[in-house]
Amino acid sequence: MSWFLAFVGFAMLVILHELGHFAAAKTVGMRVERFSLFFPPTLLRKKFGETEYAIGAIPAGGYVKISGMNPDEDLPDEVRTRAYYSQPVWKRIVVISAGPAMNLILAFLLLFVFFAAIGPETATHRVGTIEKGYPAAGVLKPGDKLVAVDGKGGSAAELSRRIAGHKCAAKQPTKGCHAGEPVQVTVARDGHRRTFELTPIYDPANERTRLGFSYASGPRDPFPLGEALDVTADQFWFITRATVELPARLIDPEKRKEISGVVGSYEVTRETILNDLAQVVAILAIISLSLAIVNLFPFLPLDGGHIFWAIVEKVRGKPVPFSVMERAGVVGFMLVILIFLVGLSNDIGRLSGEGFQVR
Repeated sequence: MSWFLAFVGFAMLVILHELGHFAAAKTVGMRVERFSLFFPPTLLRKKFGETEYAIGAIPAGGYVKISGMNPDEDLPDEVRTRAYYSQPVWKRIVVISAGPAMNLILAFLLLFVFFAAIGPETATHRVGTIEKGYPAAGVLKPGDKLVAVDGKGGSAAELSRRIAGHKCAAKQPTKGCHAGEPVQVTVARDGHRRTFELTPIYDPANERTRLGFSYASGPRDPFPLGEALDVTADQFWFITRATVELPARLIDPEKRKEISGVVGSYEVTRETILNDLAQVVAILAIISLSLAIVNLFPFLPLDGGHIFWAIVEKVRGKPVPFSVMERAGVVGFMLVILIFLVGLSNDIGRLSGEGFQVR
């Protein structure tokens, strides 16, 4: 069932994205030849009026085919007047922007619903999951109540900060480097207090030293509407900024390991459904927002590339040669493939290793 629900979630994101393109194209009078959910080979197709509606076999996206997307396309006179490149620049930008706009709106709404109606889980002092390969493994146990760190109590966040305060001796910490000094962790277990001495290790994904455990989740705590709106805006900007930094992660070996692809996004959604169905709202919001931002990258042969060339045409006062767009598209396509391969490689590593650690 989790596979099916994850599939439905991804299908919803694709449908709304393509529906944005489709509705905008119809509204401004362009001729839409095909509306396809997913990529070929085509499984089902049905034509209504001038538009063919289809479902493909590869659930990795979708597309809307508008007549004249290639300016060299040979079209009948009655079709050419409604072709994509026969339309003014503003209409083309509206049509291309409509897809990402749908994902942006959906992401904001989902985030707002999550913070206002569901709420994030509150942290407890009890140990939840323990990660293999970290100092906590084999020492701490799920259900232990964290009482103190280095002899001092405090909130869960304060205890975590105290652990992270034990930094690596090296000025430039690397993955797995040990803190200069061990940390004393006091827990309550079976009615007794026990103190362990553990040495945190550096985790580049979190940019701090850790013992390798997470706190068990408490009840959810929704925000008041006004505060939920503020938190939504903050998280919306945070995710946007992180996604914009995606190309730079290809250069940094440690950051490159954080990149995830379609397989990873799908698996995280599926695992989250198994563990906490309510959390899926936030996961789909993040994926929807990331999908919109990546599509708007001007150097990729996606929506952002079309918008970029339309703006260039408007500025220079004449169309950009299609050969120039093709050559630029090849470079962008190679970058897309690189990101896809890096993400897929990371996803396979997580799937064959310890999973995606969604909790």
